[in-house]
Amino acid sequence: MAKFVLAGRADCPYYAKAELLADYLQKNLPNFQIHKIAQHPHVWEEWLKDLCEKKKWSHKNSPIIWRELLDRGGEGLLLGGYNEFLEYAQLYYGVTSSMTTELMKIIAQENLEAHIKKELEEEARKDLVKPLQVWITSASVPACYSLIPILVSGEVFGMQTAMSIHLFDSEPAVEDLHLLMTETRDLVAPLLREVSVCTRVEDAFLQAHVVIILDESTHQEVHTLESCIQSRLPLCRLYGGLIEKNAHDSVRVIVGGKTFVNLKTVLLMRYAPNAAHNIIAAALGVEGRARAVLARKLKTTPSSIKNVIVWGNITGNNYIDLRKARVYRYESAIWGPPNYSRPVLSLIFDSEWVNRQFVATLKKLTETGRQFGSILAAHSIATTLKYWYQGSPPGEIVSLGVLSEGQFGIPEGIVFSMPVKFENGTWVVLTDLKDIEISKRKMTRMATDLIQEKLVALGEVISFQPYQSETDLAERDEKTNLPTTYTSQENQSISDEYKDRKYSDLTQDEENDPDSAGKTTEQQKII
Repeated sequence: MAKFVLAGRADCPYYAKAELLADYLQKNLPNFQIHKIAQHPHVWEEWLKDLCEKKKWSHKNSPIIWRELLDRGGEGLLLGGYNEFLEYAQLYYGVTSSMTTELMKIIAQENLEAHIKKELEEEARKDLVKPLQVWITSASVPACYSLIPILVSGEVFGMQTAMSIHLFDSEPAVEDLHLLMTETRDLVAPLLREVSVCTRVEDAFLQAHVVIILDESTHQEVHTLESCIQSRLPLCRLYGGLIEKNAHDSVRVIVGGKTFVNLKTVLLMRYAPNAAHNIIAAALGVEGRARAVLARKLKTTPSSIKNVIVWGNITGNNYIDLRKARVYRYESAIWGPPNYSRPVLSLIFDSEWVNRQFVATLKKLTETGRQFGSILAAHSIATTLKYWYQGSPPGEIVSLGVLSEGQFGIPEGIVFSMPVKFENGTWVVLTDLKDIEISKRKMTRMATDLIQEKLVALGEVISFQPYQSETDLAERDEKTNLPTTYTSQENQSISDEYKDRKYSDLTQDEENDPDSAGKTTEQQKII
């Protein structure tokens, strides 16, 4: 058995001529075998040099032909180039080649085109099996422990998508990160290819396809609201620069947690401009909390309530809109098929509860921050990512923090929670929804606070000045509270002087709002 290896530049005419001769010999001689290796012209010289160094040969041109001595246990016997191969074929087999120079060039060009096409197909196949690179920041916080099992289950990115998870945090958290890495490996998840720990800033987000920004773990003492806001800038500037430098071109970034989510999102957009269109803020935690409160009132399950809209600042002043909310599978005198639903507001006859207790309950949960724990934060992020990759349920409204482009009269340049739907790997703001106009007073209050946060963080204004209506100005001597959601840990302290300060208060009844008189079905909540 004679086995030969023919290697050469894909665009080499002599490689094309030797290839045609070798194919003829293999077809007509039962004991002759040929293995062909075509290399791109850009890598040929380096490839040939490495081959000759490995086999201790001396050869500088294309093609190169050698015989594999399989039956003798040898490493191979160099035959030479095209001329040597032609002489060998004439001497041993009485066969020669009559290919013209013009035909050699045509076949060489076809070989190059076929080689390039094959390389592209190979790259496409590699992309199909290449793991999704998922980076999680502040990975030592409890939310990460709740998030990882959901990610590796296949529910988020799909049951065919393998992934590598990279846990990123500061050096003091390295021990916790290694413990988490070990636990994650112990899950033996079929879709999990790799788990790694990263504490080197310069290595963060390398080739990241997904970046999940969690609440940073800090024990820093914060004395003022302004210092709370300004403390977010350095980390967002750092993360934004690293995403811009290291992440994959198609990276998707999602910001979650219970502290300054909108602000961190807009700052990341500022410092990672090329990825800004793929940076969003998760609002489903706030939406889920509202659905749970409604479900307790209606004596149903939270999952049966859909289309609750969160407007504004996800972890600050926001407005829970129930005008499009519907309840499915509700047990009452009226019953229908599984897709039958009824408006939530038509089932709650207690307007005092809607305008007072509902708003107060949500506000209390937000101000304590204790009901927005690790499980809820993880579920909010995971569900948003699932919709981003697989699409949201048809006809369902999803709340999402995105950069405003002037929709619904929202000022441009701020991240604002608004109604969207996910489809084809992106989101679409539902600007065609009817009867969801927000009163000018509410919109101004929510947008003003977000603008003020951004200006304070960037150092363009020194003091945070919350929006004040005429009612607020009349009561400005009354002390108010700063929500504890602006601390990133429960043990983070704020001086007593600022514990009596808050953003604003819109918990009054609609009939007291001159901009929304007569809109008795509109609820409002400002956190």
